[in-house]
Amino acid sequence: MTLEVCPGSSARLGAVADAEGVNFCVFSAHAEAIEVCLFDENDKETRVVLPSRTGDIWHGHIKGICVGQRYGLRAHGPWAPHDGHLFNPAKLLIDPYARAIDRRLVWDKLMTGHTGQPPSTGGMPCQLDSATVVPRSIVVMDEPPSYTNLPELALIYEAHVKGLTAQHPRIAQSLRGTYSALLCPEVIEHLKRLQVSHLELLPVAAFLDDRHVVERGLVNYWGYQPIAMMAPEPRYLESGSSSDLRSIFDTYRRTGIGILLDVVFNHTGEGDENGPTICYRGLDNKSYYALSDEGSNLNYTGTGNTLNLAHPMVLRLVMDSLRYWAALGASGFRFDLATTLLRGPGEFEPGSAFLTAVSQDPILNKLTMIAEPWDLGPNGYRLGKFPAPFSEWNDVYRDAVRRYWRGDRSQAELARRLNGSAELFDHAGRATTATINFIASHDGFSLHDVVSFREKHNMANREENRDGHHDNCSDNLGMEGMDVPSQIAAARRRRKRAMLATLFLSQGVPMILAGDEFGRSQAGNNNAYAQDNPTNWLDWEGADQDLIEFVARLSTLRNQSPILRQTAFLHGEIRGDGSRNLVWRMPSGAEPRPEDWDTRANWALACEVRMKNHETAKGALFAVFNAGSEVTVHLPNGEWTWLLETAAPSWPGTLVSGSVLVPEQSVQLFSQPGRAELEV
Repeated sequence: MTLEVCPGSSARLGAVADAEGVNFCVFSAHAEAIEVCLFDENDKETRVVLPSRTGDIWHGHIKGICVGQRYGLRAHGPWAPHDGHLFNPAKLLIDPYARAIDRRLVWDKLMTGHTGQPPSTGGMPCQLDSATVVPRSIVVMDEPPSYTNLPELALIYEAHVKGLTAQHPRIAQSLRGTYSALLCPEVIEHLKRLQVSHLELLPVAAFLDDRHVVERGLVNYWGYQPIAMMAPEPRYLESGSSSDLRSIFDTYRRTGIGILLDVVFNHTGEGDENGPTICYRGLDNKSYYALSDEGSNLNYTGTGNTLNLAHPMVLRLVMDSLRYWAALGASGFRFDLATTLLRGPGEFEPGSAFLTAVSQDPILNKLTMIAEPWDLGPNGYRLGKFPAPFSEWNDVYRDAVRRYWRGDRSQAELARRLNGSAELFDHAGRATTATINFIASHDGFSLHDVVSFREKHNMANREENRDGHHDNCSDNLGMEGMDVPSQIAAARRRRKRAMLATLFLSQGVPMILAGDEFGRSQAGNNNAYAQDNPTNWLDWEGADQDLIEFVARLSTLRNQSPILRQTAFLHGEIRGDGSRNLVWRMPSGAEPRPEDWDTRANWALACEVRMKNHETAKGALFAVFNAGSEVTVHLPNGEWTWLLETAAPSWPGTLVSGSVLVPEQSVQLFSQPGRAELEV
């Protein structure tokens, strides 16, 4: 193959097609040469040395090739592990800026960059070529950006592309588990019925089936081993094009639902120094990864490596990735192990380069940004410490709600969570939307398993049940597992309704895990990362329709009440009309004394809530949370409309005054002045 090569441009990283050919642009501060490897229809490889270097960017324009061209990279440079350099041109590399790859990425021993001992202890470059097992990057056409119609954050539904659609009876078998399957009208209608504002998808960027799952005969299902941060994961593609995702983003936005993407910028799927050489390690290990003085990977993430966002070109890659997905139509992002992104030289820095870059970006600073506020590094747990524009996953909320309904008699802790975790988030002008409240997420027990298992049952992961959290704040209500007498099954249904009601009545933003409204179980597996099977797939035909209806009504109730959706934190201030915006009460109607909060006695917690300022909206809500036995609760003065009773999932709509009998394990809600019935 005879190709005309010229210097080209260093302006834009990646592969950019024009009328005459393709411009290739690759960052590497320490390489000695970069080759672009072109593959024809017979998979014959032609290598082209990029002819120009501008600073640390290697570039060249190749005429006569076009959109659809498959390619890879090879990087030449020193093998000096103690200095952080692991160059090996025998290893074909995926372009970090690739916007498509031609097949899923599965670990193979040929991807290993060294032989014998680890590089740090004398291992030498492996000379076996990896081109037969590494996917090709693909040159794609640019698409016009789409930034319109950003929905207000109200209810997040966390789901997996395949898990949501793999068993839906109205989706063609060939489409199940793909991005296109998300366009199924019945799936969208289900989300609309729940009044979901944002569908949050587990990672959709190309990721690796890593060695330890491959060797155990499993797959990486969740997708938290990223490689190509702008390339859609091929296993979910129907057409092989990012246009699949563009149409999904556009369709969902037209229906009023935004799509949030779970993005992983804290680490890559290359793991530690024993991991594969398939992208960043081979291009410039010292720049892309945070390394010790001896050249080994710093592991703040528990995955073997940590991306070095302190380097401006690594930060540029992350920012370019975010802008790319935003241009396709994403409404925002959830950042995995976000503490890592705000680290400087090892320490958490609220004024980090990453945060500064996001905050000033005119596109990104308008989108929803959610941090998972921890990592495994020093002082890595930073809940409540992320500044605007970030919201945060509130795991303290999760544990508090589980413990209260388990019977831990933790009324004070529950009260703090119901009030938006103000002690954590009410600072620096943050709103209640800073806390993302949840009871279950992909990482841990499903809601049904929270009330069905005391212990994790992860044997299917083939790690001898060593993996996953050991303290799940769960309770089986008398018998472990799924096959239980009817009275235990009924008690579990009651507790689930109480916990869901707690979630929807709390200040902050509620998030539910896909399938929790179905009564979905993972058979006690609290770390189902490698289970690409019905353990993780929603059973649409076996769904608990009563529970779905209950969740839909809870969502309606919340959306109809501005008192439940306040953005300002409440501290019991006296309003202009003389009333207080928040009053905690005991069953007697009296306010708890300090010693009452600390007694650990079994008493029902009640709260009287109004808008922060009386000019905003009239009325009040009175909620009762009773994890103990049946109790009589005295209502505040006046007549109240009975809106919610979770013990028998009905919507009473009757007027009551004086006192009411609150059943065990239940939540009740009253409004004043109220309506005769809830409009659904």
